[in-house]
Amino acid sequence: MASLTLTEWKVPPAFQPRAGEYAFDLDRVLSSVVGLHSIVANDAFTAETLGTERVGNGVVIEDGLVLTISYLITEAETVWLHLGDGRVMEGHALGFDAVTGFGLVQALGRLELSPLPLGSSSAAKIGDRVVIGGAGGRTRSVASQIDVKQEFAGYWEYLLDEAIFTSPAHPNWGGTGLIGSSGDLIGIGSLQLEQERGGRSEHVNMIVPIDLLKPVLDDLRRFGSVNRPARPWLGMYSTEVGDRLVVIGIADKGPAARAELKTGDVILAIKGEKITSQAAFYRKLWALGAAGVDVPLTVHHEGVTFDVVLASTDRAKLLKGPRLH
Repeated sequence: MASLTLTEWKVPPAFQPRAGEYAFDLDRVLSSVVGLHSIVANDAFTAETLGTERVGNGVVIEDGLVLTISYLITEAETVWLHLGDGRVMEGHALGFDAVTGFGLVQALGRLELSPLPLGSSSAAKIGDRVVIGGAGGRTRSVASQIDVKQEFAGYWEYLLDEAIFTSPAHPNWGGTGLIGSSGDLIGIGSLQLEQERGGRSEHVNMIVPIDLLKPVLDDLRRFGSVNRPARPWLGMYSTEVGDRLVVIGIADKGPAARAELKTGDVILAIKGEKITSQAAFYRKLWALGAAGVDVPLTVHHEGVTFDVVLASTDRAKLLKGPRLH
C-alpha cells in the first residue's frame, strides 16, 4: 500500500499530463478524483498488515459514490474524502469485493463533482496513452501508457485473469483512476511493481480493469458485498520461487496457522494434483468448493514431505464490519 500522505508533494513535471495532448477536458476529468484517508481500529484483522491509517485515492463514479481499491477501506471505522477545492468530507465504507479488489465509499454530503463515466477496459490496447489520475489534478497525475495486459497472481490469495500494467508508475498508486483516451474510467490503481526491461529495473502500476466492476456494482451498492459463494481462504501468503510455491507468511487465526504450516514450507500438491504455479494453485483451490471445504495439501518442510488437510474459511468472517452512520 502507498504510504504517502495528503501533503504538497507533486509528480515531477516531465511525467505530468498536459491538457493539450488529450481529446477530453483533462482538468474536468481529474476533478473527479478525490483523496481518501481511512482510520482502522488497532484490533482489526488487517491492522498489522495494512496499517491503521491508509491514504490513497478514489474516483467519483455516481452522485456521492466513490470507487477505490478495497485495501484502503477494509475494516475502516472512519473514512475522510479530500476534495480538490480543499473541502474534507466524511464518507461511509459502503463495501468491498475481495475477488476483484474494488471498494465503494458513500460520501456523507454533497460532493458537487461530476461522476466519471465507466469505459471499457477490454477495448484498451497495449501502447495506448492513458492518464493515471491522482487526487489534486495534473500535478498529482501521471501521463502513462499501457505496457501489457496479462494474468496477475497476488500473494494474498488473489488472482486476476487479465490485469493492466502501466508505466511510468504513479508514486501514490492506491485507488488512482486509469483514464482512457475518451476521458472515461477504465481501471483502478492497485499496486506498484518492479520489472526488468532492457537490462534495468523500472516501476509499473498494476491496475484492476473496470470491466470487472460492472457485474458486481449493483450488489456492492445495495448490499456492501457481492452475492456469490465465498471462496475458500487459507490465510497463507505464498510466492513462486523458480518452479516451487513457497509459503512466505501465515495469517494469524487462519486455517494455515491452525494447521501449523510455517514460513518456508513448499506446497507440492493440492488434492494430489501437482502445483505448477501460484495461479494454478488458486484455481485448483477455489475449484474445490465454497469456503468451509477441506483442502488437502502435500507440503515439504525441511526435508520432510507430508500431507495435511486445512479446513478453509470465509475471510470476511474475520473482518470488522463498516461502522454505521
